[in-house]
Amino acid sequence: MALIGHYINGVHAAPPEAESGQRYGVVFNPATGEAQHQLAFASAARVAEAIAAAAAALPGWRATSLTKRADVFFKLRHLLVQRRDELAAVVTSEHGKVLSDAAGEVARGLENVEFAAGLIQHLKGDYSEQVANGVDVHSVKQPVGVVGCITPFNFPVMVPLWMVSNAIACGNTVVLKPSEKDPSAALLLAELFTEAGLPPGVLNVVNGDKEAVDAILDSPEVRAVSFVGSTPIARSIYERASAKGKRVQALGGAKNHMVVLPDADIEAAADAAVSAAYGSAGERCMAVSVLVAVGGVGDALVAAIQTRISKLTIGSGTEAASEMGPLITAEHRDKVAGYVHRAPAEGATVVVDGTADPVAAGPGFFLGVSLLDQVETGMQAYRDEIFGPVLSVVRVPSFEEAVSLVNENQYGNGVAIFTRDGGAARQFEFEIEAGMVGVNVPIPVPVGSFSFGGWKDSLFGDSHIYGPESIHFYTRSKVVTTRWPDPASSSVDLGFPSNH
Repeated sequence: MALIGHYINGVHAAPPEAESGQRYGVVFNPATGEAQHQLAFASAARVAEAIAAAAAALPGWRATSLTKRADVFFKLRHLLVQRRDELAAVVTSEHGKVLSDAAGEVARGLENVEFAAGLIQHLKGDYSEQVANGVDVHSVKQPVGVVGCITPFNFPVMVPLWMVSNAIACGNTVVLKPSEKDPSAALLLAELFTEAGLPPGVLNVVNGDKEAVDAILDSPEVRAVSFVGSTPIARSIYERASAKGKRVQALGGAKNHMVVLPDADIEAAADAAVSAAYGSAGERCMAVSVLVAVGGVGDALVAAIQTRISKLTIGSGTEAASEMGPLITAEHRDKVAGYVHRAPAEGATVVVDGTADPVAAGPGFFLGVSLLDQVETGMQAYRDEIFGPVLSVVRVPSFEEAVSLVNENQYGNGVAIFTRDGGAARQFEFEIEAGMVGVNVPIPVPVGSFSFGGWKDSLFGDSHIYGPESIHFYTRSKVVTTRWPDPASSSVDLGFPSNH
C-alpha cells in the first residue's frame, strides 16, 4: 500500500523509516472494502513542526500585497477547474460518493475560492474624517495569525476550501488537519495552492487522529480554530480551545426537517425528499433526515417517496449509473443499520428496509435506503443524527405544531418548507429557529457570498463559516485615531509652495 504522509513547508513529508513510536491508520476504498493506503498519524512533535512552519511564514505572507494574494486565488481557480475531474475521482475513491456528487462538491468549493479572490473588497476598513477638530479615525482588518482548520470526512474538498481560502486570503497561515478517513484530497489541494504561487509554510497539512487535533488546540501559536464535525466533538473543541484564549468556530451536527404543507406539489416534494435524504448516502450535515407531513398529506407523500426509492440505483461511485454510493466505513454502515433494526420496537413503521437490500450483503460498505413512518420525537431514530440513508416521517395535524416540532429540536442547522402559500412560507421563515431556511429548496446551503452555519447545538462560537462572517472571524479590527499639526502653524519648514 502507498504511504500517505503530510505536507509541511511546501513539500510532502513522510515519516522517517526509523521514527520511534510512529502510528499508522488505513484508508479504505468504501466501494470494495479494501485497504488502499497506509496513513501516517502525526505526532505532537510533527504537528509542532507544521505550526512552526506556519508561524515562520506568517510575517511574509501578512506583508504580501492584496493584489499578489488575489493573484494566487485566480491561479488556484484556474487549476481547480483544470483538475476538477481528478479531484472528484480522489474523493470518490476514498469517500465513496458518486462522481457527480464529488464534482458538485468541487464546484461548491470553487465558489469560495472565487469569493476569496475578491479580498481587496472584503478587507476594506472604514474612515471618518473630522470626528473632532483636526481628528480623523480609520479602521483596518488584520490577520489573527496561525489558524488551525479541522475538517470532516464527508466533504474532503469543499470544507477545506471553505476554511482555508478565506483564512489565507485574510493574511493568515494555516495548519489543516483533514479526516483520517479520506486525506488525499487535502494533500492535492495543498499541491495546487503551491502551484498557484502560495509561499511555503502558508498552508500545511497534517494527517492524524485525536493526538494531532489536541496538539493544534493546545498550541499557543495557533490563534484561531475552525472545525466541522459532530456536535459532541464540536462542543469539546470549542471548550478546550476557547479556554486557551483562541477564537473558535465549531460547527456541529444537525437534524434537518423538511415540512410539507397540504397545498404543496406532492411530486416535487417527494423528488426533493429523496434527493436530499439519500444523496451522498445521507452523509452530509444538510441532509434532510426528518420529513414533517402536515395535515392529511402523509399517506400520499410516503407512497410517492416509496415509489421513487424503488428506482434508485446504488453502486460504486465510479459507475455512471450509480445514484448513491457506499458509506464511509463498515462500522458506520452497521451503526446506521442499527437505527432501522430498532425502529419497530419503538413503534415506528419500516416502510422500506434498506438493511435488507441485496447491495448491503455485497462487498464494500453499502447500505440500501430506508424509510420510516409514524416516527415520534421520543424515538432514537428521531433524536440522533444518524448521518446515513434513513428518512423518518413525522406526522402533525397543523402548521403551528410543525413549527413547534422543529423549534423544540436541539439542532438548528437547516430546515425547509414546501408550500404554494407565500404567507405561510413567510411566517415559517419568521418563526423558525434555524440558521439556514429553504422555501421549496430542500438543501438550503448558501452560495459563497453568504455564510453557512446553524443555531443551537449546531454551532459553537458566534461566527458562521465562509462568506462575510468568515472575514470577520479570520481578521481583527484595529482602529487608528490621528491628529496632525496644521502646516500653517508649524515652525518647521515643510517645503510647502508659497506665493511670496
